[in-house]
Amino acid sequence: MNQPDLDLIRACLEGGLPKQVASCSPTGLTDICEVPQLCFVDAQHVALPYACTTTLRSNLLANPRAAATISHPDTAARYRLALEFLGTESSGPLFNSLQARHASTPGMLPLLGVDICRVLSVEQLAGEVLPLPPAPCNRLAAIRLLSQRLAAADELSQAFDLVLDGLNSEMGMDHALILCVDESGQWLYTVASRGYAQSGVGSEVEIGTGLIGAVAQFRAPVRLASLSGEYREPGLHLGPAAVGGDIPFPALHRPHSQLAVPIAAGNWLAGVLYVESAEQRRFDYQDEDALVALGQQLGLAMRWLTRPTEFLPEAAEAMEDEITPSPTPLGKPVTIRYFATTQSVFLDEDYLIKGVAGAVLWLLLCDYARDGRSEASNRALRLDPRLKLPDFGDNLYTRLLLLQRRLGERCDWLALDKLGRGRFRLRVDRPVQLVDGEAA
Repeated sequence: MNQPDLDLIRACLEGGLPKQVASCSPTGLTDICEVPQLCFVDAQHVALPYACTTTLRSNLLANPRAAATISHPDTAARYRLALEFLGTESSGPLFNSLQARHASTPGMLPLLGVDICRVLSVEQLAGEVLPLPPAPCNRLAAIRLLSQRLAAADELSQAFDLVLDGLNSEMGMDHALILCVDESGQWLYTVASRGYAQSGVGSEVEIGTGLIGAVAQFRAPVRLASLSGEYREPGLHLGPAAVGGDIPFPALHRPHSQLAVPIAAGNWLAGVLYVESAEQRRFDYQDEDALVALGQQLGLAMRWLTRPTEFLPEAAEAMEDEITPSPTPLGKPVTIRYFATTQSVFLDEDYLIKGVAGAVLWLLLCDYARDGRSEASNRALRLDPRLKLPDFGDNLYTRLLLLQRRLGERCDWLALDKLGRGRFRLRVDRPVQLVDGEAA
């Protein structure tokens, strides 16, 4: 190739197969080493992660010329790259992306920088070349279709379902999660999932912990194409709530491919979109590019769909003053306990939910028990001083959706039934006894 174009051989820079890099010291001593990552930057540049001083880095600083040998993971075609070291970056999108990958790997040294090299030439080496396998789908066409569907969504729940269903039907990604950032900005909570025996709605990941937490911390995608020797925990809830059990995080027992991307709109981080597979090298750079675009589309949709209702063209009305009588519940009574410290709710002895969603449910139950009120609106909740929400509470909408789905999974006698845009009714079909768990 006279004019190097790494786009044509980008798959050779994927993880899984080691890369050999040859460098030379000022005294003429040659060093050949294997590096786990030689990262694609653009059509003429690659990057080497720098976590500690090595012979290769010392040689590059003294003599900027080097050569690398790379192999295609599917065709076995081999190429030699002539490189020229240009300098080291310690900030910016590329650094953040590689830093997120390092942070998601237990025992890895912190990333100090990224060594940028210009590719001077690309030479294909002699050897047998296998046929390239067909692509699993047309990623560009799939994202176009998903974007059209997402643009038509008029509810947050619908937007999440469209994304997860579309990933399955259009891109063959049948294990996926959507997680949102909580009020503290320190945790992510699962709000929707596909492909798991248990949905895991309400399960949590600490930002900065595991693969998903690293993606949120650095706001950069992480893709692990082959996990036979580098399995990453997608994220862990570090211990149960102070007053009781937590919700198991949904995950494949032993995934062999993982991909997570930020869900964002501008500077606002809404959450993380995560997919995994039991197949080796299931996700490639085109899948990563597609999901990054989808994550940005979903972030914009969430930004619009979680705006306070009074700013929407079709504004929902605040909760009416008159009280609609609720039907008399029947059946066996249920004791509902609330712990204000963690805003946790228990149905009898079983943990249900915590945080803002727990506080909202308790507030609705108290209003229901006191005066029979069962109808409410997003706007009225957002302005209710008992919840102590910020003036602009994006998170309330995802927490209401989380509460609705968690109730749907755990019981058939307690639910939030939607009445229209921004309005819902608390349905209680069994007698309840409300108990302050911290006063009991």
